[in-house]
Amino acid sequence: MSTASVSGGASASKRPLIIILAVIGIVAIILGILYLIGGSAIPSFLIAGSHVKHGHHLARGGVALVVGIAALIGSWFATKSKASQHA
Repeated sequence: MSTASVSGGASASKRPLIIILAVIGIVAIILGILYLIGGSAIPSFLIAGSHVKHGHHLARGGVALVVGIAALIGSWFATKSKASQHA
């Protein structure tokens, strides 16, 4: 058993994490943009159970954008650490 196969197995386990973080990041950024646009651009399923149907769109949009960016940065860091293991 070589050390390359051991380190390859550890980095292969990060692949689902990277994909999940990237998808969450992209979806959160899209939702953040929809909230910031406001009005009729927001799908009804996002505000169906909300007690606050009007207002707070800037706060929700900002939080969604921050979460999306943080998820994409986390995905990038996981990718960078994966690449540094192969070097």
